[in-house]
Amino acid sequence: MLRSALSLFFLGLFTAGLLAQPTTNQYTKASDSDPAAKAVLEKVKIKYEAYKSVEALFTLNIELPGQPAEDQSGKLIQQGNQYRLELASQNLLCDGKSIWLYLKNNKEVQINNFDEEEESAFLSPRDLLRVYERDDFVYILSNEYSENGKIIQDIEFKPLDQSSEYSKMRLSVDKASSQIVRIKAFAKDGSRYTLTVNTFKSNGTYPASTFVWNKAECPDCYVEDLRID
Repeated sequence: MLRSALSLFFLGLFTAGLLAQPTTNQYTKASDSDPAAKAVLEKVKIKYEAYKSVEALFTLNIELPGQPAEDQSGKLIQQGNQYRLELASQNLLCDGKSIWLYLKNNKEVQINNFDEEEESAFLSPRDLLRVYERDDFVYILSNEYSENGKIIQDIEFKPLDQSSEYSKMRLSVDKASSQIVRIKAFAKDGSRYTLTVNTFKSNGTYPASTFVWNKAECPDCYVEDLRID
């Protein structure tokens, strides 16, 4: 569940007021989506797709039913289809061919083949913004408000797949800069995941080794290689 939520920022998608005001027979297919929301997404998409790379420090707030809320700090670097996601308990790395999931507490590394169609759906701001080009979601521009001196626009997404583990998702964008501010996912089991971008840098240059797990990080880790030649 956590990895799916992160895939958010890679992640993104959501809906708090998506069906609150309209009747339930509306917003049932992708073509029902709000043109105003699409216009906002187009601006953000153009901005992010122009970057050669992105690096962000973020806070992930996790709310699970019956448990205290938990905050985790994280870091994401993406360069093309390569990325490195760092959290306190795990790292996820991809060099465009393989994916390494490093479970720090377990001292375990799982290696799988990279499947672009499956794995990159929501793994970065760039990939997140391709969501609206597919027919998997319906979305609207649900709110516009002032926050810390900025005008923030909320876009609510509803997955059209009834089997989705999420009931809704929300993307918050700085109207002036077209920068992603926050992403929130609402799981059907009552869990909530909020990813807030704290700092953002673009167009840095990263060596290939950034996106490959190095055994020196954990010499005594158990490594399970599940790649298929």
